[in-house]
Amino acid sequence: MACLHLFPHGPWRRLLSLAHLTAQVCIGIIVILIIYNFWFLYVPYMTWLYFDWSTPEQGGRRSNWVRSWTVWKYFKDYFPIHLIKTWDLDPSHNYVFGFHPHGVLVAGAFGNFCTNYSDFEELFPGFTAYLHVLPFWFCCPLFREYLMSSGSVSVSKKSVSHVLSKEEGGNISIIVLGGAEESLDAHPGKFTLFIRQRKGFVKIALTHGASLVPVFSFGENELFKQVNNPEGSWLRIVQEKLQKIMGFALPLFHARGIFQYNFGLMPYRKPIHTVGKTQMHSHCRKLLPYR
Repeated sequence: MACLHLFPHGPWRRLLSLAHLTAQVCIGIIVILIIYNFWFLYVPYMTWLYFDWSTPEQGGRRSNWVRSWTVWKYFKDYFPIHLIKTWDLDPSHNYVFGFHPHGVLVAGAFGNFCTNYSDFEELFPGFTAYLHVLPFWFCCPLFREYLMSSGSVSVSKKSVSHVLSKEEGGNISIIVLGGAEESLDAHPGKFTLFIRQRKGFVKIALTHGASLVPVFSFGENELFKQVNNPEGSWLRIVQEKLQKIMGFALPLFHARGIFQYNFGLMPYRKPIHTVGKTQMHSHCRKLLPYR
């Protein structure tokens, strides 16, 4: 008979299990407001949303209050998440962190660069980090506000250019280079990276004279198990077609449960070590127009 392991107690850890449902909950709130005709709530918000639509491409709207929520401390300690610096960076310059791997959750990138409980400010004083995510997520009402409050911005060309155009330096663009495509290959004990197809970030770094810093998050692919989906399989074909239609991937994953370790959608408690390597300098400023 298999042994059933219980999940450690604690209300904050229960909140972690709901983190992956935030987008759905936010959309559900808007739908409920519309169905029950709470127009005095959703009409003003939708009007404001129309005028605020481009904010994710203009540096976002971070909130130290949201980034300091206690739940993020538990999020960091749950795995736990560590940030390791191997080289000092000059705060008078801007940088592009090329982040790998995507994994299913991108927990290393979020935990290190989107909360105030990481060692980022201590290791990189004088810098502001911007995690670039798919523009699709900023189309989700309410959820977009939560995303921007964490310091996340769009991964569009215009958005990356805005972050790197700060003349006095001190900005870091974190780009998860493999994106949705890489998440479909996020299997434990395996690293399949998509780099050759991702050259746009190099061009925009040259345009703004930003230095490139390769960043690797060890343990990212150990957080979930994914249904076997090798290239050419019917599942992979369906996933790739859906990705082209929707713009984001749908990996079929599972891990542990809230009250037991055997099955569920909670990520496994595996340590994550995010390591940045020596930067590659770009000495040419505004070398060419980025198209």
